[in-house]
Amino acid sequence: MSSVAMPFYQRRHKHFDQSYRNIQTRYILEEYAARKAASRQAAYYESPGLGKTTCRLCARRARTLAHEAIQESRKRTHEQKSHASEEKRIRFTSELSALEKEIHTARHRAREHLDRLAIQRMVEENMALERHAVEESVSRAPEILVRLRSHTVWEKMSVSLCFTVQGFPTPVVQWYKNEELITPASDPAKYRIESKYGVHVLHINRADFDDSATYSAVATNVHGQASTNCAVIVRRFRGEEEPHPAGIMPFHLPLSYDVCFTHIDVQFLEKFGVTFGTEGETLTLKCSMLITPDLKRLRPRAEWYRDDVLIKDSKWTKLYFGEGQAALSFTHLNKDDEGLYTLRMVTKGGVSEYSAYLFVRDADALIAGAPGAPMDVKCHDANRDYVIVTWKPPNTTSESPVIGYFVDKCEVGLENWVQCNDAPVKICKYPVTGLYEGRSYIFRVRAVNSAGISRPSRVSEPVAALDPVDLERTQTIHVDEGRKIVISKDDLEGDIQIPGPPTNVHASEISKTYVVLSWDPPVPRGREPLTYFIEKSMVGSGSWQRVNAQVAVKSPRYAVFDLAEGKSYVFRVLSANKHGISDPSEITQPIQPQDTIVVPSAPGRVVATRNTKTSVVVQWDKPKHEEDLYGYYIDYSVVRSNRWEPSNHKPIKYNRFVVHGLETGEQYVFRVKAVNAVGFSENSQESEAITVQAALTCPSYPHGITLLNCDGHSMTLGWKAPKYSGGSPILGYYMDKREANHQNWHEVNSSLITRTIYTVEDLTEDAFYEFKVAAANLVGIGQPSDPSEHFKCKAWTMPEPGPAYDLTVCEVRNTSLVLLWKAPVYEGKSPITGYLVDYKEVDTEDWITANEKPTSKRYFKVTDLHEGHTYVFKVRAVNDAGVGKSSEISEPVLVEAQPGTKEIFSGVDDEGNIFLAFECKEATDASHFAWGKSYEEIDDSDKFKIETEGNHSKLYFKNPDKSDLGTYSISVSDTDGVSSSFVMDDEEFERLMTLSNEIKNPTIPLKSELAYEVLEKGEVRFWIQAESLSPDSTFRFVINDKEVENSDRYKINCDHSNGIIEMVMDRFTIDNEGTYTVQIQDGKAKNQSSLVLIGDAFKAVLAESELQRKEFLRKQGPHFSEFLSWKVTEECEVLLACKVANTKKETVFKWYKDGSGIDVDEVPDLQKGECHLSIPRLSRKDEGVYKATLSDDRGHDVSALELSGKVYDDIILALSGVSGKSASPLKILCTEEGIRLQCFLKYYNEEMKVNWSHRESKISSGEKMKIGGGEDVAWLQIGEPTEKDKGNYTFEIFGDKESYKRTLDLSGQGIFIRPDLYDRGKVIGGLPDVVTIMDGKTLNLTCTVFGNPDPEVVWFKNDKAFELNEHYAFSLEQGKYASLTIKGVTSEDSGKYSIHVKNKYGGETVDVTVSVYKHGETMPEIKPGQLAKPRRIPPSEEV
Repeated sequence: MSSVAMPFYQRRHKHFDQSYRNIQTRYILEEYAARKAASRQAAYYESPGLGKTTCRLCARRARTLAHEAIQESRKRTHEQKSHASEEKRIRFTSELSALEKEIHTARHRAREHLDRLAIQRMVEENMALERHAVEESVSRAPEILVRLRSHTVWEKMSVSLCFTVQGFPTPVVQWYKNEELITPASDPAKYRIESKYGVHVLHINRADFDDSATYSAVATNVHGQASTNCAVIVRRFRGEEEPHPAGIMPFHLPLSYDVCFTHIDVQFLEKFGVTFGTEGETLTLKCSMLITPDLKRLRPRAEWYRDDVLIKDSKWTKLYFGEGQAALSFTHLNKDDEGLYTLRMVTKGGVSEYSAYLFVRDADALIAGAPGAPMDVKCHDANRDYVIVTWKPPNTTSESPVIGYFVDKCEVGLENWVQCNDAPVKICKYPVTGLYEGRSYIFRVRAVNSAGISRPSRVSEPVAALDPVDLERTQTIHVDEGRKIVISKDDLEGDIQIPGPPTNVHASEISKTYVVLSWDPPVPRGREPLTYFIEKSMVGSGSWQRVNAQVAVKSPRYAVFDLAEGKSYVFRVLSANKHGISDPSEITQPIQPQDTIVVPSAPGRVVATRNTKTSVVVQWDKPKHEEDLYGYYIDYSVVRSNRWEPSNHKPIKYNRFVVHGLETGEQYVFRVKAVNAVGFSENSQESEAITVQAALTCPSYPHGITLLNCDGHSMTLGWKAPKYSGGSPILGYYMDKREANHQNWHEVNSSLITRTIYTVEDLTEDAFYEFKVAAANLVGIGQPSDPSEHFKCKAWTMPEPGPAYDLTVCEVRNTSLVLLWKAPVYEGKSPITGYLVDYKEVDTEDWITANEKPTSKRYFKVTDLHEGHTYVFKVRAVNDAGVGKSSEISEPVLVEAQPGTKEIFSGVDDEGNIFLAFECKEATDASHFAWGKSYEEIDDSDKFKIETEGNHSKLYFKNPDKSDLGTYSISVSDTDGVSSSFVMDDEEFERLMTLSNEIKNPTIPLKSELAYEVLEKGEVRFWIQAESLSPDSTFRFVINDKEVENSDRYKINCDHSNGIIEMVMDRFTIDNEGTYTVQIQDGKAKNQSSLVLIGDAFKAVLAESELQRKEFLRKQGPHFSEFLSWKVTEECEVLLACKVANTKKETVFKWYKDGSGIDVDEVPDLQKGECHLSIPRLSRKDEGVYKATLSDDRGHDVSALELSGKVYDDIILALSGVSGKSASPLKILCTEEGIRLQCFLKYYNEEMKVNWSHRESKISSGEKMKIGGGEDVAWLQIGEPTEKDKGNYTFEIFGDKESYKRTLDLSGQGIFIRPDLYDRGKVIGGLPDVVTIMDGKTLNLTCTVFGNPDPEVVWFKNDKAFELNEHYAFSLEQGKYASLTIKGVTSEDSGKYSIHVKNKYGGETVDVTVSVYKHGETMPEIKPGQLAKPRRIPPSEEV
């Protein structure tokens, strides 16, 4: 809310919308209504000349008489022109004069009536204004002048309770009995209430014992409430005193008048903290509270303040209070809302308040780089057509500076914003002219810089264009009985025609761009509206120039622009009304336009001090000239980031500010700049860097005091350390004690207790004691703890153990936490064997045991908790006797990981040392990083070393080994329970040890191990490549444990930039067999690589070296650059080719086969470098060894190719591929033997790999089907085809890369199937071609014959038919089995035997040679297994 008081005439002005914005229109409407009312009332007034005739009747009569007179005059003139008489003219004139007088009288009376009504209305309005002003001036909350007085009376007596109260408006009083409302209507005979002249009385009739009570009266009005109370005691007529009724103090004790039932205790529960918002957002500040007592009739008043200015409900802020909560809502945040917000709960008993800062950041600019919006737009010095608008500039920390501002105006009720200034105004103040009188306006401002225009500011409060002097020109006259009459000065000044000149013309404001002139209106000024004209003259010019020639000025002030810089001017003002213009006013003193306010100087020394974990207090020296300052802007920057951020977005007026929203543990610097209406000062010098940490304070209070043991004369107590040490280490503790029911505390120790356990001696057995403990640090002694419960000093003898103590919760995560405790001081009758951990949610009653079996450790990780729930914990020790006393219940713990929670991490430093590290941003100078193993603090300096610097701490392992495995933990004191743990298992330990070993014993990483390569001259190069080598690196080559140096034989070189080390051996011989090693050292890093060349490995290198040497020597003369090779052309020729090099004209080239020269038709051109030998049709006769020779005086070279074996087969395969591409489709050729399938090719050789198949079955060459071919054809002969031979036939030739197929379907080829091929006589089989038999044996020749019709069978011997007899027998069974039997063969039976099988289609002849040898002779050798081949007999041939 604005801190500038608004003029009362602006507060009472109603800001109409556009329907009623024109004040002149309202005046016309009011005047019209007044005239209508006057015309109605004038009928009741009696006219002096016409009796009771009204003005309206007079006018009508006048018109009628005039009309009749004219008609009569015309008639008479027409009838008697010659008789015009003076008498009629006089008569007409007298009547007309009387009519005019009557009309004038009626008008005069109507005006007097309207004036009386206007004065009466003005008086009523002024009285209402004054009455309201008086009411405001006397308004106050109820105040009790005379309080109630306590009474003691006997039964049956009446008592009157009275008090006096004042306040305005008149307070309403209610009476209460023991806080219950008294209603007289419920018991009119008992109670009667009176109120008169501020005195209020409660009459209690015939009081009895039940009327003894506390009575109170509460007075309330809109401004507050007040109360008073008293006690009434009714006594009975008895000898003994009656006991005091409940709630009544003994009558002999004085009653305190300080007891006030309006005192309400307000305790804030949930408070709003420091809040950050952004312009345009909605935001609510809430604060819940506990009100005691919570009475509906007696409630505190909630008041919100921003920078100590009361906030009320408005368009931008909404207030709420109820149901134990107070809230302030912002509907649309602006930087105007930034500030310190305070909630005050006001009661008669006092004020409870809470404050926190609200920061409002700039909204994102509409144009990148544009400044933020201005703020705090206010209107001043409003008049009929003029107002001054002021604002505050935005902070431009990261944007370019503001070069000016645009001011916009808008009439209330409209949405049409109009820009008031054409060029940006450079200062934060601008006089807006050209307003319309009576209209209401709102204003806004936009900032401009080199990047663009900002968002508009929040609009100002509405302001009306009214003249405040108008109200000053009224005078109030008080008459009797409180009545008063208000008279305007216009009524007293009389009729003024031309006004006088204005007075007191002066410059109320001077700037570099304009001058604001002010003056007093002329006195008297008259009733007519005034306007003013302003004239200026440059000093020394002698001429005057009217400034506002086009626009009349109605206000007694005006802003003059367009003044020359550095020139002086004088001014004068003229007043005018409808009658004329006054004389000029007196001339002002010379005025020179210049800025009276200059840019402020930079603030002085800036000092930053610690405040909280997220804030810093910044203080600075005020600038030398601090007049007219709007305030200061504070910027901050992280050290070394060189990036500044604004802290506040609205200027503050004090030289001390708390910068919030900083990161704990980070270092910041600060700077300040002052700002006024002209602009910003230079930035102050930067403050010294400061680390964000909490300020040093006394420690907080210890808690959890527990009795750990008692022997009847002493007690051992334990407690928990304070949660916060106050930023300084806790030095120790002080303990006080007192016996129960004693008021005074007694000091237990005079010197500090350094531990959280202490034994108090010299106690009285069976007495009860309570204790409290306070912690002390460097700052001082903190608040003591709450008193412990009453402990009885009685010796403990139970067999079970005592309670564990010092329960600590750490490592709180989303579903788990770790609980630590210390062992009981009292163990019982046997040693402690373990512990049970119990927990429960805060709002439940049932405890849950976390571990089924007691744990022997003094820590336990509780898991499977619910995130966001709150738990409490306790621990019970166990021994052989049972479960002991439970520990103190821990404080409630919210199971939820804090944002930004960090964990311990492991690593190895540059020296190879293994460490565990932890970082805590919340750590302060007083924080202690406590490292532990198995949650026991580490104090073994032989195995561990701890280094802590700032908010980082590291635990180093000095001599790591397997004993270091386990759980390591850390806790940071003076923080909000920051802690973590790390499990060092075998895998992690091995990883760290490996990394440590690599760092302590660094190895130069190699890109390539030691390798070799044989160079073209037969040299052997040994080389190795590292990832990188520094110029200072060293190396050496060792061969068979002997270092070699750089020499002609061993050329050693190192390329440090590429990390390559090499050694070249000029001649590699049989003596170089062995082990080769390279050793490298670069700083501490070392590495080596070895290569073993022994046995076959060495022989391979030696052979390759010799080969390369020979190749090098060979290439010194004519030589083959490419040796003999073969290829197959598209014409199926085999081409032997080679390439030659280093030839000359004298070089001779020759071809050889198997040592014999080959004559070629054309001598190859050696200059082309290629030589060819063509073999047209390759066959077996072309096999052999082919050689090509080169020779001249420099030497000779030979290239050989053995064209046989696999090489020959590969060439045939290549020929098959080329020929297969040219294969034609299969064709049919009918022959005498049957059908021949043919495929024509470019070249065919029987050695080519081909395949014939029938119905996907491979065909083998035989009598039935024969496979063959020629130079350009491959064929398949099907002898005597039958129906079975129908189907698909496929020819496939296999090349070196793929195969080629040709297919033919013989199904349905009946045209090629003839009877002479199928039905002729045939010898199917059974006869051999040679038979050898010993004489005396019986020879049987049997075969199967076939023919359709049945063939004729004839046997022949030596091509001659013979007759059958006993020696020769012939048979034909079933028409198909023919046989010849020779009984007792002799040598004469040797010879050729033939069988002829023939029918009408032809037949076959089969010859069998019979050889007979004598008994005792060696049987002649024959080829077994061969059958006789048939010869065909044509149908025409005779047998």
